[in-house]
Amino acid sequence: MPITSKAAIAKGDGTFIIDTVTVADPKPDEVIVKIKAAGLCHTDHDSLNWGKPIVMGHEGAGLVTAIGSAVSSVNVGDAVILNWATPCMTCFQCQEGNQHICENNSPVTAGGNGYTPGHAHIEGTLWDNEPIERSFNIGTISEYTLVKESACVKIENNIPMPSASIISCGVMTGYGSVVNSAKLQAGSSAVVLGTGGVGLNVIQGARISGAAKIIAIDINQERLEMAKQFGATHTILSDKNDTGLIKASEEVKKMTNGRGADYAFECTAIPELGAAPLAMIRNAGTAVQVSGIEQEINIDMRLFEWDKIYINPLYGKCRPQIDFPKLTNLYDKGELMLDEMITRTYPLENLQQAFDDMLTGKNAKGVIVFE
Repeated sequence: MPITSKAAIAKGDGTFIIDTVTVADPKPDEVIVKIKAAGLCHTDHDSLNWGKPIVMGHEGAGLVTAIGSAVSSVNVGDAVILNWATPCMTCFQCQEGNQHICENNSPVTAGGNGYTPGHAHIEGTLWDNEPIERSFNIGTISEYTLVKESACVKIENNIPMPSASIISCGVMTGYGSVVNSAKLQAGSSAVVLGTGGVGLNVIQGARISGAAKIIAIDINQERLEMAKQFGATHTILSDKNDTGLIKASEEVKKMTNGRGADYAFECTAIPELGAAPLAMIRNAGTAVQVSGIEQEINIDMRLFEWDKIYINPLYGKCRPQIDFPKLTNLYDKGELMLDEMITRTYPLENLQQAFDDMLTGKNAKGVIVFE
């Protein structure tokens, strides 16, 4: 029988409401998940302006309550992390190992205005008796959600649900950009521009990979203190008036034998800083644009001199069934800090407060929790 569920609905005009949706029985390759926790990031706030009603949320973890007849990887009662980059495993990119940019299912790269075959059947969720899409094909800010089996990664340990929920975007993006994309080498030096939720996970990825020197840069001293907790060995308090962080880059060079860092990771999402990591790295170093800047930016080509590499990875090159278990195992071993990253949890009814705290920089990570 259909399930009645409270959900956060982005109306597409910059506003949202908490309302009731109806979740239908799963098709053969679909799963119903009772959401226990949903992480928040700036993409969720951006979704308020996507021009169409959607069930909000793209980070989450919960319990499987129903499965379709063809589902084999999870059972009712299993704890799962939901993953928005659902690979088809048959397209060119999936065959190349690039599951995160699947040509058929990815809500980012496959087109369809965010609605792709990776989305459970559209009539599976109704709002005001009309079909409504789920954000990034999963819609986690809802008591229940209907997803494809490929969106579910089974949890094999006792990680708390709020901590599990943040793995599926911010943690994976930051950690994966270091480990999967940049392939940071042990003993190297790394600069991290911006120490919000994603930046802290870049710092963790660099620490776990064995970086000898991790330099965190931010305009917020409190965030820099947090960066030290997560593994930064050095910090630079930058100035808003330091255009392109050129002065900060001079400080970085002083810390790296005058040549610049081996790696630099941009995690601010500020277009004006899109070229900044190039100024931080040595000749033949690697700059990584982690935060997803999609606006046009101007780059002085002299910043590329010489032999510098600039990469723009999506989602830390995530392979969900491989990477999520790695991350939960690192958590079990005490190497990946997740509990410490959650500044505050909120009930669904306090979603506006959660957004306000995120936008004012109060939280490393805020999480919506469901009873």
